Amino acid sequence: MAIHPPTSNGEPARNGARTAVRSEPPHLERQLTNRHIQLIAIGGAIGTGLFMGSGKTISAAGPSVIFVYMIIGFMLFFVMRAMGELLLSNLNYKSFSDFAADLLGPWAGFFTGWTYWFCWVITGIADVIAIAGYSKELWPALPLWIPGLATIGETEFWFALIKIVAIAALIIVGLFMIFTGFQSDTGTASFTNLWSHGGFFPNEFMGFVAGFQIAVFAFVGIELVGTTAAEAKNPEKTLPKAINAIPVRVLLFYVGALVILMAVTPWTQFAAGHSPFIGMFSLAGLGAAATVVNLVVLTSAMSSANSGIYSTSRMVFGLAQEGDAPGIFSRLSTRKVPSNALFLSCVLLLSGVVLMYAGQDVGKAFEMVTTVSAVCFIFVWSIILASYISFRRRRPQLHAASNFKMPGGIPAVWVVYAFFAFVLWALTTQPDTLIALLVTPTWFVVLGVAWAVLRRRPAHLARFEVFRAELRNDAAVAAGRSAAGVSAEEVEQARK
Repeated sequence: MAIHPPTSNGEPARNGARTAVRSEPPHLERQLTNRHIQLIAIGGAIGTGLFMGSGKTISAAGPSVIFVYMIIGFMLFFVMRAMGELLLSNLNYKSFSDFAADLLGPWAGFFTGWTYWFCWVITGIADVIAIAGYSKELWPALPLWIPGLATIGETEFWFALIKIVAIAALIIVGLFMIFTGFQSDTGTASFTNLWSHGGFFPNEFMGFVAGFQIAVFAFVGIELVGTTAAEAKNPEKTLPKAINAIPVRVLLFYVGALVILMAVTPWTQFAAGHSPFIGMFSLAGLGAAATVVNLVVLTSAMSSANSGIYSTSRMVFGLAQEGDAPGIFSRLSTRKVPSNALFLSCVLLLSGVVLMYAGQDVGKAFEMVTTVSAVCFIFVWSIILASYISFRRRRPQLHAASNFKMPGGIPAVWVVYAFFAFVLWALTTQPDTLIALLVTPTWFVVLGVAWAVLRRRPAHLARFEVFRAELRNDAAVAAGRSAAGVSAEEVEQARK
């Protein structure tokens, strides 16, 4: 959460571009359009977990992996709707760590902000590991550290665009192969491959459970739209659009792509540590196409890492403004970019290279870091839901006035919590994920010690009171705007 001191005239400073003419606190500009937000969301949510992790998921669960992805997507849609309702209830919330601090207490903002930062650092390391793995398949003699460095210099727009086009092309080509009865060493491409090799649940219930272990990681980043709230030009329109598009993305990019993959090539041909997107063309005898897909998958991993760099830098910026991180990370460049926080994130991502040199096993390293990341993301998603429960209890009038209510309400929250408990249990059923699960609480112990020290500082308590006062003032302004029939965009222009 970002906390700003009062300005010289006594009015609380605003987040984002609302203080564009002020120089007191550094602030992020509201420059992200709907196109940018959609691409950031796609770039984070559809990346390494789908392209590389789905190999292990398919080999463990078989065709039932289709239901695994559908169930996870369905549950996380409720989390995103809860987040959307909370962010739009007060446009002074810069991200979900803001409303967590406001509704649950300052400890929640601290734990959520730093855990989300940690989540994306770990996820970024997984992306760097995957990038090195893909690069090694293309250029076996390439040193592992080179592709890791190359990740930093790319831009999210083209990454996400390439990813979308590639998956759409894969689905179209796959459908053509199915309808023309394409022949390969593995047999004929046909939808019957989905059930003719042991049925939809070939490994029975525990195989289905194992599918959730890595599949959850494929969805990390789905909440990235929540970190763009402070930089969205018109959040009341762009955030609902991005969130409501989630089911379509899940059906097209996850379920659709996996159905095509397992129809063209039997699921028994896929293995952990290898991308089924590359394997589909390789097993079909299309070596050149496999190389092209490998390049696309490499770009996809870079896209996901780039989304993580965006997210971690913005989160550290907010934590630094609050005083929960060193002040040097609250500085902005002349282009209103948190350059110091960005540099920190980039440096930490390259630690993935150390993991690879330590074991030289890309698959094992990937599994370890993805499990840690998934557990931490479940914590963040749970805090979002806990904030929603508090919001419904403490501010029923804002819920009643909301135009973007979470479907299902409180009962849906408890259903999702039960699902999260199931996923954590699933992580205990395999030795590799169990080890990572047992190591993860160390992070929360470190945070607890840091919070015990920080919470006693008078300066921190004073900043939190300013933050609460700012939110109350913004809520009053929003209420007056609503009564007068003035749009948020008009108020934004007036403030500028």
